[in-house]
Amino acid sequence: METVLIEGQTSVLTDKQKRQWKEDGYLVLKDALSSEEIKNLTAVVDQMYEEHLKQPDVKPNTGLDRRNVMKENDIFVELMDHPVTFPVVLELMGPYIGLSMSEVVIRPTDPEGKGMLHTDGGQAMGQMRMAESSIPLQIKLQYFLTDLPAPDMGNFTLVPGSHNRPFPEGGFKEGPYIPEALQLCVNAGDVAIFPHPMWHGFVANRSDTPRKTLIYCYVQQCMRAFDYEKASPELLARCTPRQQRLIGDIGEWKYGSYFYSPPDQAELITGITV
Repeated sequence: METVLIEGQTSVLTDKQKRQWKEDGYLVLKDALSSEEIKNLTAVVDQMYEEHLKQPDVKPNTGLDRRNVMKENDIFVELMDHPVTFPVVLELMGPYIGLSMSEVVIRPTDPEGKGMLHTDGGQAMGQMRMAESSIPLQIKLQYFLTDLPAPDMGNFTLVPGSHNRPFPEGGFKEGPYIPEALQLCVNAGDVAIFPHPMWHGFVANRSDTPRKTLIYCYVQQCMRAFDYEKASPELLARCTPRQQRLIGDIGEWKYGSYFYSPPDQAELITGITV
């Protein structure tokens, strides 16, 4: 997979990062979120979790997997084109993209958990792998709000280099505990970036600390969003023009609109006049 730059755009990835993306299929950006951002995001996520646990049909110590969280709080809207991470998304994918998912995940203590290992995208995309010269169909950013200094804390887990080979039908009996798998030991504020064919998942959380993460998914604009059908007028009103475009506001619809992006797409998404 090669990085993609449009005229006037400066590379934000180092040569080492470009090699790692090509060979291993993932990146970890250290300290992408500031301490203030971590604090504010964690406060909102904790409040969501408290409200979740108060629901009568929710068992104690259960986890949380909340989708389309942008509609719930402006703090999640701001992450859509975060100034540290979004330039990396643009370099890897190009400007003809949309936001497919915004998700909050909390994995509480679960010593007996088995974890999981999978690829993204469902039945069809699960069979697709990109050539080295191709831009990704989809990438995900996983923002960590919890320090994970050691293995077996519910760590995000992946198999380096697996983006170039098919995931076995039926998966693995050992799940994410196969010898090739790597548990990422990261700090709050770090971000993992990976494409859809990467073998990835999570291990059991055998610590006494819930693992809290945010997941943002970007796709080429010709693809459907994952966790919403159409952005609400209320959400669109809270977004900047670029953010509105990322969640599907392409102006007047006509045949082929999502395949042939509006003329101002590259300029609006990158902020660079082309």
